Amino acid sequence: MLEDLTDVEREVYELILRAGDLMAKDVPFKLAGAVPRLVSKGLVEVYKRPASSTSRKKQKYLRAKGQE
Repeated sequence: MLEDLTDVEREVYELILRAGDLMAKDVPFKLAGAVPRLVSKGLVEVYKRPASSTSRKKQKYLRAKGQE
């Protein structure tokens, strides 16, 4: 599956793997277009959680599938 990735998709996937949990807005703008393709391929999941313990607002985070 990883050999089917484009260069941009591979770069974003490796960024998410290195970071563990990555806030979606922290993905560089020029690379953000690869995120939906990684989600549809089942390599990345998007979830929401509070950005801080005092904030009620939830932010979107990305993580590679299989990582908890």
